[in-house]
Amino acid sequence: MKTNITFIINPVSGTGNKQELPAMIERVLASAAINYEIIFTKYAGHAEEIATEKAKSGVDIVVAVGGDGTVNEVGRALVDTSTALGIIPCGSGNGLARHLGISLIPKKAIELLIDAVPSIIDYGKINNEILFFCSCGVGFDALVSLKFSQANRRGLMSYCNIALRENFNYKPETYHLITDEGAELIDKAFVIACGNAAQYGNDAFIAPHASIQDGLLDVTLIEPIHFIDTPILSYQLFTKKIDTNKKTRTLRSKKVQIIRESEGAMHYDGEPIMAPKNLTIEVVQGGLKVIANSLRKI
Repeated sequence: MKTNITFIINPVSGTGNKQELPAMIERVLASAAINYEIIFTKYAGHAEEIATEKAKSGVDIVVAVGGDGTVNEVGRALVDTSTALGIIPCGSGNGLARHLGISLIPKKAIELLIDAVPSIIDYGKINNEILFFCSCGVGFDALVSLKFSQANRRGLMSYCNIALRENFNYKPETYHLITDEGAELIDKAFVIACGNAAQYGNDAFIAPHASIQDGLLDVTLIEPIHFIDTPILSYQLFTKKIDTNKKTRTLRSKKVQIIRESEGAMHYDGEPIMAPKNLTIEVVQGGLKVIANSLRKI
């Protein structure tokens, strides 16, 4: 029996020109036992609409072709369905694709779909409304995410430049954290990140020991830092060692409440939003099928 795959290409998300991808897909899958169709999105939210329709019709795999925002759109349409999420990463961060071991080279990402056996992963929920797959957070990284979304340039260098600029004036808030295991913490924080996966994207590992299949969030709290602390923190972020910094604390929980001083910016899978002062963040275990290169299969 042939596998049925729908490719959803967001032509304006992420980086690079995607007009050549249909021809590449055709070449790679020419001799495979796969029926496929390719659909380009036309407006914001279209990817979620398409993915919802395809899941209802029983398509085996829906492939998100774009950045982390497109992956999130498609993924949230596929949770708790029998349809698996595939990814051809074309974004600036590619957090979920990197965690799943999917190649950033489109041809190799397409080849992974041939004879693919799905894995199953967890996903997160914010206030029982917003879904995420890699991480969400408040504090400095949420502010940088907001500024980055408004920047003319994408990519790691642009992100780093914004982070350096904002670091001079940022004032940490006081947060009240409560986990469902009863742990409680009230303190000022520079960053609070809830990791379902290990990284933000770009191999920046904010929760280096997080498993996307364990039913738990790895909550990383970074205490207020001085500007001179930034180089070592940055180095540790990209070398999977941020949890060894003396200004970092890690909690592990299925659910965490975050109460802050006022409403403000937060991010989920790299997307910035304005959110209320009281946040409940939880993980749903085993709710999404994915095509991965580095996870146990189902």
